[in-house]
Amino acid sequence: MKKYFFLFLTIAAFISFNGTDLFSQKSTPKKDVSSFFIDSTLAKKHLYILASDEMEGRKTGTPGIEKAAKYIENEFKNIGLTTFEGLNSYRQTFTFTNRRIKEEITSANIIGVLEGKSKKDEFVIISAHYDHLGIIKKEGQLDSIYNGANDDASGVTAVLVLANYFKTKNNNERTLIFVAFTGEEMGLIGSTHFGKGIDASKFIAGINLEMIGKTPSFGPNTAWLTGFERSDFGEIIQKNLVGTGYQLFPDPYNNFNLFFRSDNASLARLGVPSHTFSTTPIDVDKEYHQASDEATTLNMTVITQTIQAVAKGTESIIKGIDTPTRVVIEEKK
Repeated sequence: MKKYFFLFLTIAAFISFNGTDLFSQKSTPKKDVSSFFIDSTLAKKHLYILASDEMEGRKTGTPGIEKAAKYIENEFKNIGLTTFEGLNSYRQTFTFTNRRIKEEITSANIIGVLEGKSKKDEFVIISAHYDHLGIIKKEGQLDSIYNGANDDASGVTAVLVLANYFKTKNNNERTLIFVAFTGEEMGLIGSTHFGKGIDASKFIAGINLEMIGKTPSFGPNTAWLTGFERSDFGEIIQKNLVGTGYQLFPDPYNNFNLFFRSDNASLARLGVPSHTFSTTPIDVDKEYHQASDEATTLNMTVITQTIQAVAKGTESIIKGIDTPTRVVIEEKK
Protein backbone atom coordinates (compact mmCIF):
# COMPACT_ATOMS: atom_id res chain seq x y z
CA MET A 1 0.00 0.00 0.00
CA LYS A 2 2.84 2.39 0.87
CA LYS A 3 4.44 1.69 -2.50
CA TYR A 4 1.26 2.70 -4.34
CA PHE A 5 0.84 5.80 -2.16
CA PHE A 6 4.41 6.88 -2.94
CA LEU A 7 3.78 6.33 -6.65
CA PHE A 8 0.65 8.50 -6.45
CA LEU A 9 2.59 11.33 -4.76
CA THR A 10 5.27 11.15 -7.44
CA ILE A 11 2.68 11.43 -10.20
CA ALA A 12 0.92 14.28 -8.38
CA ALA A 13 4.20 16.18 -8.03
CA PHE A 14 4.89 15.74 -11.73
CA ILE A 15 1.42 17.00 -12.59
CA SER A 16 1.84 20.01 -10.31
CA PHE A 17 5.28 20.84 -11.69
CA ASN A 18 4.10 20.76 -15.29
CA GLY A 19 1.00 22.81 -14.50
CA THR A 20 -1.25 20.22 -16.16
CA ASP A 21 -4.14 18.16 -14.88
CA LEU A 22 -3.73 14.85 -16.73
CA PHE A 23 -7.19 13.72 -15.72
CA SER A 24 -9.02 16.71 -17.20
CA GLN A 25 -6.40 17.51 -19.87
CA LYS A 26 -6.58 21.21 -18.96
CA SER A 27 -3.61 23.49 -18.45
CA THR A 28 -3.33 25.62 -15.35
CA PRO A 29 -5.39 28.77 -16.10
CA LYS A 30 -3.53 31.84 -17.27
CA LYS A 31 -4.44 35.27 -16.03
CA ASP A 32 -7.80 35.72 -17.75
CA VAL A 33 -8.98 39.10 -19.02
CA SER A 34 -12.52 38.09 -18.02
CA SER A 35 -11.61 37.79 -14.36
CA PHE A 36 -11.25 41.44 -13.48
CA PHE A 37 -13.08 44.67 -13.05
CA ILE A 38 -15.86 45.15 -15.63
CA ASP A 39 -19.50 44.79 -14.55
CA SER A 40 -21.37 42.86 -17.24
CA THR A 41 -24.72 43.82 -15.65
CA LEU A 42 -23.95 47.51 -16.15
CA ALA A 43 -22.87 46.87 -19.74
CA LYS A 44 -26.08 44.98 -20.46
CA LYS A 45 -28.19 47.78 -19.00
CA HIS A 46 -26.59 50.40 -21.24
CA LEU A 47 -26.82 48.21 -24.34
CA TYR A 48 -30.48 47.31 -23.93
CA ILE A 49 -31.53 50.89 -23.22
CA LEU A 50 -29.59 52.43 -26.12
CA ALA A 51 -30.82 49.75 -28.55
CA SER A 52 -34.42 49.78 -27.34
CA ASP A 53 -37.39 50.62 -29.56
CA GLU A 54 -37.87 53.77 -27.46
CA MET A 55 -34.77 55.24 -29.10
CA GLU A 56 -36.42 54.76 -32.53
CA GLY A 57 -33.17 53.84 -34.23
CA ARG A 58 -31.30 56.98 -33.09
CA LYS A 59 -31.21 58.68 -36.50
CA THR A 60 -29.38 62.00 -36.40
CA GLY A 61 -31.80 64.91 -36.12
CA THR A 62 -34.74 62.89 -34.75
CA PRO A 63 -36.47 62.67 -31.35
CA GLY A 64 -35.01 59.18 -30.98
CA ILE A 65 -31.39 60.28 -30.97
CA GLU A 66 -32.33 63.09 -28.59
CA LYS A 67 -33.47 60.46 -26.09
CA ALA A 68 -30.14 58.69 -26.47
CA ALA A 69 -28.24 61.97 -26.03
CA LYS A 70 -30.06 62.67 -22.76
CA TYR A 71 -29.31 59.18 -21.51
CA ILE A 72 -25.58 59.51 -22.25
CA GLU A 73 -25.47 63.00 -20.71
CA ASN A 74 -27.09 61.72 -17.55
CA GLU A 75 -24.62 58.84 -17.31
CA PHE A 76 -21.66 61.23 -17.72
CA LYS A 77 -23.12 63.37 -14.94
CA ASN A 78 -23.65 60.37 -12.63
CA ILE A 79 -20.09 59.20 -13.23
CA GLY A 80 -18.77 62.65 -12.39
CA LEU A 81 -17.13 63.70 -15.66
CA THR A 82 -16.50 67.37 -16.36
CA THR A 83 -17.31 69.25 -19.57
CA PHE A 84 -15.00 69.74 -22.53
CA GLU A 85 -13.09 73.01 -22.91
CA GLY A 86 -15.25 75.87 -24.17
CA LEU A 87 -18.53 74.08 -23.44
CA ASN A 88 -20.95 74.74 -20.59
CA SER A 89 -22.59 71.33 -20.88
CA TYR A 90 -21.75 67.86 -22.18
CA ARG A 91 -23.13 68.82 -25.59
CA GLN A 92 -21.13 70.10 -28.52
CA THR A 93 -24.07 71.30 -30.60
CA PHE A 94 -23.74 72.26 -34.26
CA THR A 95 -25.75 72.49 -37.48
CA PHE A 96 -24.85 70.85 -40.77
CA THR A 97 -26.47 70.18 -44.14
CA ASN A 98 -27.46 66.63 -44.95
CA ARG A 99 -25.76 66.13 -48.32
CA ARG A 100 -28.30 63.59 -49.54
CA ILE A 101 -31.52 65.51 -48.93
CA LYS A 102 -30.05 69.02 -48.67
CA GLU A 103 -31.68 69.57 -45.30
CA GLU A 104 -30.19 71.42 -42.33
CA ILE A 105 -29.88 69.30 -39.19
CA THR A 106 -28.91 70.35 -35.68
CA SER A 107 -27.29 67.67 -33.53
CA ALA A 108 -24.63 67.25 -30.85
CA ASN A 109 -21.60 65.24 -29.86
CA ILE A 110 -21.80 64.26 -26.20
CA ILE A 111 -18.44 64.82 -24.48
CA GLY A 112 -17.24 64.13 -20.94
CA VAL A 113 -13.76 64.69 -19.50
CA LEU A 114 -11.71 62.97 -16.80
CA GLU A 115 -8.73 65.19 -16.10
CA GLY A 116 -5.33 63.56 -15.88
CA LYS A 117 -2.78 63.85 -13.09
CA SER A 118 0.80 64.57 -14.17
CA LYS A 119 0.04 64.89 -17.92
CA LYS A 120 -3.31 66.64 -17.98
CA ASP A 121 -2.46 68.53 -21.19
CA GLU A 122 -2.03 65.27 -23.09
CA PHE A 123 -5.34 63.81 -24.27
CA VAL A 124 -6.56 60.29 -25.01
CA ILE A 125 -9.99 60.12 -26.66
CA ILE A 126 -12.30 57.14 -26.12
CA SER A 127 -15.18 57.23 -28.59
CA ALA A 128 -18.07 55.57 -30.40
CA HIS A 129 -20.98 56.88 -32.47
CA TYR A 130 -24.44 56.89 -30.92
CA ASP A 131 -26.45 57.54 -34.09
CA HIS A 132 -27.90 54.88 -36.37
CA LEU A 133 -30.41 54.65 -39.25
CA GLY A 134 -33.73 55.40 -37.52
CA ILE A 135 -37.05 54.09 -38.82
CA ILE A 136 -37.18 52.71 -42.35
CA LYS A 137 -40.47 51.30 -43.56
CA LYS A 138 -40.28 48.64 -46.26
CA GLU A 139 -43.04 46.66 -47.87
CA GLY A 140 -43.46 43.25 -46.28
CA GLN A 141 -41.13 44.08 -43.38
CA LEU A 142 -42.84 43.92 -39.99
CA ASP A 143 -40.04 45.61 -38.01
CA SER A 144 -39.22 49.11 -39.24
CA ILE A 145 -37.00 50.22 -36.32
CA TYR A 146 -33.29 49.88 -37.05
CA ASN A 147 -32.11 49.59 -33.45
CA GLY A 148 -28.38 49.52 -34.19
CA ALA A 149 -27.49 47.35 -31.20
CA ASN A 150 -24.13 46.23 -32.54
CA ASP A 151 -23.76 49.32 -34.74
CA ASP A 152 -23.04 51.08 -32.48
CA ALA A 153 -24.88 50.86 -29.18
CA SER A 154 -22.25 48.26 -28.28
CA GLY A 155 -19.48 50.82 -28.76
CA VAL A 156 -21.29 53.51 -26.75
CA THR A 157 -21.85 50.94 -24.02
CA ALA A 158 -18.07 50.46 -23.91
CA VAL A 159 -17.48 54.22 -23.68
CA LEU A 160 -19.86 54.53 -20.72
CA VAL A 161 -18.47 51.49 -18.92
CA LEU A 162 -14.87 52.61 -19.46
CA ALA A 163 -15.71 56.11 -18.20
CA ASN A 164 -17.08 54.61 -15.02
CA TYR A 165 -14.09 52.28 -14.68
CA PHE A 166 -11.40 54.93 -15.12
CA LYS A 167 -13.22 57.37 -12.86
CA THR A 168 -13.24 54.69 -10.15
CA LYS A 169 -9.57 53.77 -10.70
CA ASN A 170 -8.57 57.46 -10.59
CA ASN A 171 -5.04 56.75 -11.83
CA ASN A 172 -5.04 58.22 -15.36
CA GLU A 173 -1.98 60.43 -15.80
CA ARG A 174 -3.28 61.67 -19.15
CA THR A 175 -6.65 63.39 -19.58
CA LEU A 176 -9.36 61.12 -20.93
CA ILE A 177 -12.02 62.53 -23.25
CA PHE A 178 -15.09 60.34 -23.66
CA VAL A 179 -17.15 61.11 -26.77
CA ALA A 180 -20.37 59.79 -28.24
CA PHE A 181 -20.29 61.09 -31.82
CA THR A 182 -23.37 61.99 -33.83
CA GLY A 183 -23.79 61.72 -37.59
CA GLU A 184 -21.36 58.88 -38.26
CA GLU A 185 -23.84 57.13 -40.52
CA MET A 186 -24.19 60.33 -42.57
CA GLY A 187 -20.46 60.56 -43.26
CA LEU A 188 -18.46 60.98 -40.01
CA ILE A 189 -20.19 64.33 -39.44
CA GLY A 190 -19.78 64.57 -35.67
CA SER A 191 -16.16 63.47 -35.48
CA THR A 192 -15.20 65.75 -38.37
CA HIS A 193 -16.76 68.71 -36.54
CA PHE A 194 -14.95 67.75 -33.34
CA GLY A 195 -11.62 67.54 -35.19
CA LYS A 196 -11.95 71.08 -36.55
CA GLY A 197 -11.86 72.59 -33.06
CA ILE A 198 -8.92 70.79 -31.45
CA ASP A 199 -5.16 71.07 -31.26
CA ALA A 200 -4.37 67.64 -32.66
CA SER A 201 -0.79 67.76 -31.35
CA LYS A 202 -2.16 67.36 -27.81
CA PHE A 203 -4.07 64.19 -28.68
CA ILE A 204 -1.87 61.20 -27.92
CA ALA A 205 -4.23 58.43 -29.03
CA GLY A 206 -7.74 57.73 -30.26
CA ILE A 207 -9.54 54.63 -28.98
CA ASN A 208 -12.66 54.11 -31.07
CA LEU A 209 -15.10 51.24 -30.55
CA GLU A 210 -17.38 49.94 -33.29
CA MET A 211 -19.48 46.77 -33.41
CA ILE A 212 -18.00 44.77 -30.53
CA GLY A 213 -20.93 42.40 -29.91
CA LYS A 214 -20.07 39.28 -31.90
CA THR A 215 -17.34 36.63 -31.93
CA PRO A 216 -14.66 37.47 -34.53
CA SER A 217 -13.46 35.14 -37.26
CA PHE A 218 -10.30 34.72 -35.14
CA GLY A 219 -12.35 33.01 -32.42
CA PRO A 220 -13.27 33.80 -28.80
CA ASN A 221 -11.24 36.28 -26.72
CA THR A 222 -10.04 38.21 -29.76
CA ALA A 223 -10.64 41.55 -31.44
CA TRP A 224 -9.25 43.26 -34.50
CA LEU A 225 -7.93 46.78 -35.03
CA THR A 226 -8.23 48.99 -38.09
CA GLY A 227 -5.13 50.65 -39.53
CA PHE A 228 -2.83 48.38 -37.52
CA GLU A 229 0.13 49.11 -39.77
CA ARG A 230 -0.29 52.90 -39.66
CA SER A 231 1.20 53.37 -36.16
CA ASP A 232 2.57 51.22 -33.32
CA PHE A 233 -0.67 51.68 -31.33
CA GLY A 234 -1.70 48.07 -32.00
CA GLU A 235 1.69 46.70 -30.99
CA ILE A 236 1.42 48.52 -27.65
CA ILE A 237 -1.99 46.95 -27.06
CA GLN A 238 -0.67 43.48 -27.95
CA LYS A 239 2.21 43.91 -25.51
CA ASN A 240 -0.12 44.90 -22.68
CA LEU A 241 -2.42 41.93 -23.34
CA VAL A 242 0.31 39.29 -23.05
CA GLY A 243 -0.74 36.75 -20.43
CA THR A 244 -4.39 37.78 -20.33
CA GLY A 245 -5.66 35.12 -22.70
CA TYR A 246 -6.97 37.83 -25.03
CA GLN A 247 -5.45 38.63 -28.43
CA LEU A 248 -5.62 41.61 -30.79
CA PHE A 249 -5.21 41.13 -34.54
CA PRO A 250 -4.84 43.50 -37.50
CA ASP A 251 -8.04 44.21 -39.45
CA PRO A 252 -8.50 41.20 -41.77
CA TYR A 253 -10.88 43.00 -44.15
CA ASN A 254 -8.49 45.00 -46.32
CA ASN A 255 -10.97 45.36 -49.18
CA PHE A 256 -13.50 47.13 -46.93
CA ASN A 257 -11.25 50.16 -46.21
CA LEU A 258 -12.59 50.18 -42.65
CA PHE A 259 -9.89 52.49 -41.25
CA PHE A 260 -11.56 55.37 -43.07
CA ARG A 261 -15.16 54.32 -42.45
CA SER A 262 -15.44 55.00 -38.72
CA ASP A 263 -14.89 58.06 -36.54
CA ASN A 264 -11.24 57.26 -35.85
CA ALA A 265 -10.51 58.51 -39.39
CA SER A 266 -11.43 62.11 -38.56
CA LEU A 267 -8.62 62.29 -36.01
CA ALA A 268 -6.23 60.06 -37.95
CA ARG A 269 -6.34 62.54 -40.82
CA LEU A 270 -4.96 65.08 -38.33
CA GLY A 271 -2.07 62.77 -37.45
CA VAL A 272 -3.54 61.29 -34.26
CA PRO A 273 -2.86 57.53 -33.85
CA SER A 274 -6.57 56.86 -33.77
CA HIS A 275 -7.84 53.35 -34.46
CA THR A 276 -11.05 51.33 -34.18
CA PHE A 277 -11.50 48.15 -32.15
CA SER A 278 -14.09 45.70 -33.48
CA THR A 279 -15.04 42.04 -33.09
CA THR A 280 -17.70 41.54 -35.74
CA PRO A 281 -17.02 39.34 -38.80
CA ILE A 282 -18.31 42.10 -41.04
CA ASP A 283 -18.03 40.06 -44.23
CA VAL A 284 -20.70 37.58 -43.12
CA ASP A 285 -22.69 39.60 -40.56
CA LYS A 286 -26.40 39.25 -41.43
CA GLU A 287 -27.51 42.04 -39.08
CA TYR A 288 -25.30 44.83 -40.44
CA HIS A 289 -27.57 47.80 -41.30
CA GLN A 290 -30.67 45.65 -40.90
CA ALA A 291 -33.69 45.95 -38.62
CA SER A 292 -32.56 42.64 -37.09
CA ASP A 293 -29.57 44.35 -35.39
CA GLU A 294 -31.12 44.01 -31.93
CA ALA A 295 -29.62 43.59 -28.48
CA THR A 296 -30.78 39.97 -28.24
CA THR A 297 -28.52 39.00 -31.16
CA LEU A 298 -25.37 40.09 -29.32
CA ASN A 299 -23.09 38.19 -26.98
CA MET A 300 -22.69 40.02 -23.66
CA THR A 301 -19.64 37.95 -22.78
CA VAL A 302 -17.90 39.14 -25.95
CA ILE A 303 -18.83 42.76 -25.19
CA THR A 304 -17.69 42.59 -21.57
CA GLN A 305 -14.40 40.84 -22.31
CA THR A 306 -13.65 43.25 -25.15
CA ILE A 307 -14.21 46.26 -22.88
CA GLN A 308 -11.88 44.66 -20.34
CA ALA A 309 -9.26 43.98 -22.99
CA VAL A 310 -9.40 47.60 -24.19
CA ALA A 311 -8.97 48.85 -20.62
CA LYS A 312 -6.01 46.54 -20.02
CA GLY A 313 -4.50 47.00 -23.47
CA THR A 314 -4.50 50.81 -23.36
CA GLU A 315 -3.36 51.03 -19.73
CA SER A 316 0.24 52.07 -20.45
CA ILE A 317 -0.94 54.81 -22.84
CA ILE A 318 -3.44 56.19 -20.35
CA LYS A 319 -0.83 56.12 -17.58
CA GLY A 320 1.62 58.06 -19.76
CA ILE A 321 4.14 55.24 -20.08
CA ASP A 322 3.73 54.59 -23.82
CA THR A 323 3.16 57.11 -26.60
CA PRO A 324 2.06 55.70 -29.97
CA THR A 325 3.74 56.92 -33.14
CA ARG A 326 1.79 59.46 -35.19
CA VAL A 327 -0.32 58.41 -38.15
CA VAL A 328 0.77 59.60 -41.58
CA ILE A 329 -1.96 59.78 -44.22
CA GLU A 330 -0.61 59.95 -47.77
CA GLU A 331 -2.54 62.39 -49.90
CA LYS A 332 -3.70 61.17 -53.29
CA LYS A 333 -1.94 62.90 -56.18
